[in-house]
Amino acid sequence: MRIVNLCHTGVHVRRALPAITLLLVLPFVSPHGGTTAEASPPQAGQPTYVGTDACADCHPSQYDNFKRYAKKARSADHIKTMSDKLSPQELAECFACHTTGYGRPGGFVSFETTPHLADAGCEVCHGPGGAHSGTGDPTLISKPTMDACSECHNSERVNSFNYKPLLQGGAH
Repeated sequence: MRIVNLCHTGVHVRRALPAITLLLVLPFVSPHGGTTAEASPPQAGQPTYVGTDACADCHPSQYDNFKRYAKKARSADHIKTMSDKLSPQELAECFACHTTGYGRPGGFVSFETTPHLADAGCEVCHGPGGAHSGTGDPTLISKPTMDACSECHNSERVNSFNYKPLLQGGAH
């Protein structure tokens, strides 16, 4: 088995990935580092992802601060830099934290098909914003919690890159 922990450290911690995983995942990887497997589309009434740019008109100050100061606003660049060195499973692990909605209905699929979700944008913390952006209703968007942050910013990654929550990082 082969497991590689490259997230933010560049250090191979342990290698163990069954060959069968590569056989199952490889057909869905594009030559540009994204996956070509389509995420299931959202069902009627299910929240939809719209991307960070949809937030700009109503939240210009937060949008500008996010784009200027948040590393998350450029997180896809890190994947693109590393993609030729990673296996399909490693890429999928990167996509889970460095893109918006990866693996969820209507979320990031690939750089080619869902470029507006390629970075870890507003909806990573606030949840899918389709209904909120369409109506402006504040009850249709989530307030960030530290529990949501810890999905990606866990103790291993905190130690690797000195994580500071975005709430303290100048985006809001």
